[in-house]
Amino acid sequence: MEDITRGGQFLVKETKCENIFTPEDFSEEQIMMRDSVKEFVDKELWAHKDKFEKKDYAYTEEVMRKAGELGFLGVAVPEAYGGLGMGFVSTMLTCDYISGATGSFSTAFGAHTGIGTMPITLYGTEEQKLKYVPKLASGEWFGAYCLTEPGAGSDANSGKTKAELSADGKTYKINGQKMWISNAGFCNLMIVFARIENDKNITGFIVEYDPANTNGITLGEEEHKLGIRASSTRQVFFNDTVVPAENMLAGRGEGFKIAMNALNVGRIKLAAACLDAQRRTISGAVKYANERLQFNTPIANFGAIRSKLATMAANAYVGESASYRAAKSIEDRITAREAEGSTHQEAELKGVEEFAIECSILKVAVSEDIQNCADEGIQIFGGMGFSEDTPMESAWRDARIARIYEGTNEINRMLSVGMLVKKAMKGHVDLLGPAMKVAEELMGIPDFDTPDYSELFAEEKELIGKLKKSFLMVAGAAVQKYGPDLEAHQQLLMAASDMLIEIYMAESGILRTEKLAKAKGAENVKEQIAMAQLYLYNAVDIITQKGKEGIASFAEGDEQRMMLMGLRRFTKYVNMPNVVALRETIASKLVAENTYCF
Repeated sequence: MEDITRGGQFLVKETKCENIFTPEDFSEEQIMMRDSVKEFVDKELWAHKDKFEKKDYAYTEEVMRKAGELGFLGVAVPEAYGGLGMGFVSTMLTCDYISGATGSFSTAFGAHTGIGTMPITLYGTEEQKLKYVPKLASGEWFGAYCLTEPGAGSDANSGKTKAELSADGKTYKINGQKMWISNAGFCNLMIVFARIENDKNITGFIVEYDPANTNGITLGEEEHKLGIRASSTRQVFFNDTVVPAENMLAGRGEGFKIAMNALNVGRIKLAAACLDAQRRTISGAVKYANERLQFNTPIANFGAIRSKLATMAANAYVGESASYRAAKSIEDRITAREAEGSTHQEAELKGVEEFAIECSILKVAVSEDIQNCADEGIQIFGGMGFSEDTPMESAWRDARIARIYEGTNEINRMLSVGMLVKKAMKGHVDLLGPAMKVAEELMGIPDFDTPDYSELFAEEKELIGKLKKSFLMVAGAAVQKYGPDLEAHQQLLMAASDMLIEIYMAESGILRTEKLAKAKGAENVKEQIAMAQLYLYNAVDIITQKGKEGIASFAEGDEQRMMLMGLRRFTKYVNMPNVVALRETIASKLVAENTYCF
């Protein structure tokens, strides 16, 4: 397991393109699964998109049952409990392609397969798993996840819901209120978090729900939301709800740990759930741009439109690259732990936890890309984009929730840097050594030799190495200045996080494309090369801006001047790419193919 890159190590360890997984590496089994999912989505979801926009909750439940019958709800569930027992990459792939048509179904699917089922498969006893998981995997039952309360959102451990043990020790009574509960309107089982006595941490419980015998459970009315309109979202009230003691999930006070680990998986799956939505939005925008005539020419011929299409495609391509890179890193870690003797439960928990930084990075990056993609989709459609008669406005509304659930993007930004610093403190990622080398380099004389950039991506890979140095310079100095108080400086953390996010995303795009070029020849993947280069060009701008912001927030005088000089050095191209030409290369392919074709 020593050869496997640990979470966060991408920052200090060179990754070779041969060592990452890309969508071009899908197995025959995975391609068959992808095609089956796409066929289901086109037939059952995309063709009936209007039902979701008209808040047809019954139809959401109906197609969830069909998804269960086809095995899609059990992809990640071990075979012993009625699932398909497929690997982490396959679960990501299923989540990706099943989520592109409508956010309503995507939310129902994600809430059920992720936070509704996964806590039992990962933390449940053998008895709990055998009793509940087969029903959830088949779609006979649906799950919901009751964590959020009116006074407990991002601060999940502050919930007021209480669980009181009976005198005979056989049952608990749960009292309290939960809100924003996805699938509440048609669920049969809830993962409920409550506090026992004055415990520091909450505890998880498996609570059955039967509308004919409510057991003190009352549901609020369906929430009327900006997007995901046919996703059932209700408040849930517990009034002396009796739960058998054996339905406690994991141990007393371990609910916060369950919630946090469930969120790690939820974050990377949410990134996957935003990928096909981008592909479909781009395809719709390209088709419209080819059909819409203004000044006697298709608007797809206008540079302003082509620039938008190219950037949308580059972001989608890189988001896909980074998501599957991380998914395979997690799968490899799970496999290695199982080989060392860990149970599947332990291996999956630790495997995902290991890459929690990457999960947060992806959640932020891809959720913001889908929002921008849908926004530009509306702009390309012009006035028609604002109409409910076209799919762009619903795509934009559905995309908006992705920046809020599974931990807001602000929380995830701060978490990514905070977790990285904690890993460094534990010795899991050596940040201090590289940061000190960067500080020494700043004091030295720069190398003015002209480098040899004859190989594909030679300059880009060197530039990514320098971007990593810029992050280490800013983060290293900030940790040195503030120590454990760094978490109080949220705006500095946010700036550092944006630098970290862009490094991982840009590197993923370059590595995927380098691997592709080696397999197919650079001339045959010139559009992918252009997308990777365009993304990096934009990432450099963001890192420059956020680096300045971070440095200015804590450094003054000579220290500030030295760090700003270092930032200029670390974000400088030797050969500035022709960004207009890159966009033209990408847009020409999209317009010619009349769809997202990468």
